[in-house]
Amino acid sequence: MIAYWILLLITAFFAYTIGSISTQRLASQLVFRRNLRRLGRGNVWLSNFRRIYGIPGFLKLLAVEVVKDLLPILLGGLLLSLKGHADAGRAFAGFCLMMGRMYPVFNRFRGGHGSVALVAAALCVDLSVGIAAAVIIAAASWFSRYLTLGAVAGALVVVITAILVVEERLIMELTVMIALLVIFKHIPSVVRIFNQKEERLSFKEDITYKLDDKF
Repeated sequence: MIAYWILLLITAFFAYTIGSISTQRLASQLVFRRNLRRLGRGNVWLSNFRRIYGIPGFLKLLAVEVVKDLLPILLGGLLLSLKGHADAGRAFAGFCLMMGRMYPVFNRFRGGHGSVALVAAALCVDLSVGIAAAVIIAAASWFSRYLTLGAVAGALVVVITAILVVEERLIMELTVMIALLVIFKHIPSVVRIFNQKEERLSFKEDITYKLDDKF
């Protein structure tokens, strides 16, 4: 039993820590040599990264984000497989990863909305659930032009499909909790949409920051 709890603690620590690391901030400072918080909309989310660095930069970073989120989830499955609970390990790691994404210790517990982590966790729990979430997030975001609606729609799909598809109760409950965290995090944005104060998704690159460059 002690060994089981140790494996859980290692999984939780690693997944939460990786989730707390902002790939966008690291890429901006180490690769592009700019502070993302001082550019575009002044946040470290993927949407702001896209405004500054365009679609190609966004897609490259998105790929890195997916890999970064998959690593702790797969590690959780590997560690808990030692006790015969690989599926539960992946689901638990996904939950801890989401907590790190939304409440990162490295950013005063103020994080992003976790759409990428949601898809990564869903894929590792059940391939069909993850694919459904990814498709719905992309489609809803594209047609509504609101990333918030895409994330909420994807989370709702995860809740429904997890209940219908995932047989083991503990894994299903962890998956549903991950999706509910995403919905909870987006409540303020949904309120802004109803009040018509939320900005729509734009595919135009923001180059106004370049005016600050010294010539």
